[in-house]
Amino acid sequence: MIILFDLDGTLIDSTDAILESFHHSFDFHKLSRKEDEEIKALIGYPLDIMYENLGVQKSVIAEIITTYKERYRDISTQKTTLLQNAKEAVELASQFATLGIVTTKTGRYSQVLMEHFEIMHHFDVLIGREHVQNPKPNAEPIIKALEKLDTKNREVWMIGDTKLDLLAAKSANVNSIGVLSGYDSNETLKKFTNVIFNDALEAALYLQKRKK
Repeated sequence: MIILFDLDGTLIDSTDAILESFHHSFDFHKLSRKEDEEIKALIGYPLDIMYENLGVQKSVIAEIITTYKERYRDISTQKTTLLQNAKEAVELASQFATLGIVTTKTGRYSQVLMEHFEIMHHFDVLIGREHVQNPKPNAEPIIKALEKLDTKNREVWMIGDTKLDLLAAKSANVNSIGVLSGYDSNETLKKFTNVIFNDALEAALYLQKRKK
């Protein structure tokens, strides 16, 4: 079995780091700040799409993202936590499956975070924003992850907290599990998958039983 995990809202909570980095980038470029709820509603999308949806002109988005990333790099480990049961979920899943990470975060920062939390060694592949042309909900990140793994005769599952994860899984023709530990509601998730749990540990326990 292969299990691919999303990060934000699935294994980690970096909401504070994301919000602070957004506010810093708006202040630095003398743009009016956005409400926290406006930003949080877009978490899971790539940064360029988030800024565009927040009304930033396309011509300056690349520059603002650079400012965002500089701040995020400085504060991410201090202002990010593992979600409850996330470490246990990864440790359990690693006992019966090959694990990967598929995220719209920058892969370099994602690896630093996973090493900070001492769980990176459980993952055989990490696909971040810089590794693909088309991020989730496109199938490309999942397909790219699977290209690096032996998939022969193995079930593949994507675990994520937003519709973007579930849509990507469907497009890549793999199974999906929605978790309620992140940013999308049960009502939203159940439009895209019929397997939904409270968190990644419940999802891992379900897959462990399935493996048996």
